[in-house]
Amino acid sequence: MTDQVVFLNGEWLPITQAKVSVLDRGFVFGDGVYEYVPVIDGRPYRLAGHLARLANSCREIGLRNPYDDARWRELVLEAARRNGPGDKGVYWQVTRGVAKRDHAFPSADTEPTVFMMANPLPKLTDEQIEHGVACYTFPDSRWHRCHIKSISLLGNVLARQHASEHGGIEAVMLRDGYLTEASASNVFCVFGDTIVSPPKDNLILGGITLDGVVELAQRHGLKFDTRPVSEADMWRSDEMWLSSSSKGVLAITSLDDKPIGNAAHRGEPGPMFRRMFALMQADMHGG
Repeated sequence: MTDQVVFLNGEWLPITQAKVSVLDRGFVFGDGVYEYVPVIDGRPYRLAGHLARLANSCREIGLRNPYDDARWRELVLEAARRNGPGDKGVYWQVTRGVAKRDHAFPSADTEPTVFMMANPLPKLTDEQIEHGVACYTFPDSRWHRCHIKSISLLGNVLARQHASEHGGIEAVMLRDGYLTEASASNVFCVFGDTIVSPPKDNLILGGITLDGVVELAQRHGLKFDTRPVSEADMWRSDEMWLSSSSKGVLAITSLDDKPIGNAAHRGEPGPMFRRMFALMQADMHGG
């Protein structure tokens, strides 16, 4: 989008004119945090959760959050508005700013760098919804503070590249024999009539859409449990799903070229997924 308008350090300007110093700590160290929120029908979806997570990420790395929640909301809506009609995915990041290259933090008066952009929200295809998607497993060798939504995403990038090279949409990551998450999504397993997700600890990024799945399950009487999921149990699951702000929920029907699911719907989305997909779509669109 050559006419895309972005926000950078207090200004709205064409993306082709947006420039950041080579000494920005986000560029030289990956020293920053980010968020991504869908704006659907003009409404930021679960924005409060995203802003709470942003504030927590800032606290975790000792980074000053430059705006309050009201200002962030204004910016998200303005980014979506300035970039034309239709649903948008609004991405923004905050870095520790421009300073002499030194591993230690710069002085406290260094201004954070704030960048925000809006792109058309990716749409799931009918094929993906009706038949699910292929994923591939990948060893999770990232750092132990994955609950911080850091812009340092090389581990996630390598995982996604592995999946992409094999024709998959996502990489399902395993650490020490247990399921953690996917490269840019959370993962659920279904065992019988119970939806299960790994604990929201330091080894996964607690997704806002994950929280939405939990809330919708509780509201509509679906059984939900949070517990460690071993690799062996994962392979025995009746269903597997992905969740993210850009996807909502999406069924995994093939993993490492093997069909997922029980005999009744092996290799196809299961009934629990179809129920949650309908609930999530209604929730995302204000139904």
